[in-house]
Amino acid sequence: MIPAKFDYLAATSVEEALAALAQSDDAKVIAGGQSLLPVLRMRLNAPELIVDIGGIDTLKSIVDEGDSVLIGAMVPYHQILADPSVQTGLGLLHKAITEVADPQIRHRGTLGGALVHADPAGDCGAPILALDAELVIAGQGGVRTLAAADFFEDLFTTAVGEDELLTHIRVPKLDGWGSHYEKFVRVAHQWPIVAVAAAVKAEGGTIGEARIGLVNMGSTALRAPAVEQALAGQPATEDGVREACELVGEGTNPPSDLNGDADYRRHLAKVLTRRAVLAAAGG
Repeated sequence: MIPAKFDYLAATSVEEALAALAQSDDAKVIAGGQSLLPVLRMRLNAPELIVDIGGIDTLKSIVDEGDSVLIGAMVPYHQILADPSVQTGLGLLHKAITEVADPQIRHRGTLGGALVHADPAGDCGAPILALDAELVIAGQGGVRTLAAADFFEDLFTTAVGEDELLTHIRVPKLDGWGSHYEKFVRVAHQWPIVAVAAAVKAEGGTIGEARIGLVNMGSTALRAPAVEQALAGQPATEDGVREACELVGEGTNPPSDLNGDADYRRHLAKVLTRRAVLAAAGG
């Protein structure tokens, strides 16, 4: 199917993009295009204006800030995977992005685009939550920074306003933590049926602190606070974490679809959380 007619602007600066968004009542921003283009082709959305931010150079860099890494919203996945500061300091994000689709998608798709698209089955939301990242959002009134916990609002909905842009993602380095991303699919390159992002700080065989992010267990990416609290002080063994991981379904509302019903996903989440926590605690 051919998309409906629209006007097109290739913005060269954040200011130009923001001005265009402010002047239009029906505009969409395109980053890598891996989410928006299929929507346009199926005419699930027919905006009057497409603002392309692919030419904004200030959104294409990765900066090692010492205790964190600042990732531009237009940095494609493959560049993130190749960056030394991500490889050494952001192991959980690196592991999750290696699971995104296939090499073609990873060369076009962007972390910023995926986060603003906010698909609850996407691979990136859960690690961003588990790592307590910050999202930098620009608007006509200036720049504001949001905690990841305040970014995802509902299905395909974030705190980024219609006249705003996500410009950067600041991800703290978790020195001394182990991490793991556990994803369950039926076929290669599929969206996760369920996935779990785990960051664990363990010492002497005991878990001191844990952060757990969940994929496809509700209308947004989620944290699992009941599991995180229950893991603290537990031995980093299968028997030690099993009871805590049984709590992963609390506060979730997983979908039922052709890949599995809600109860199936709740069971998967328990199994995958246990695997992810044990792998993270081991290194």
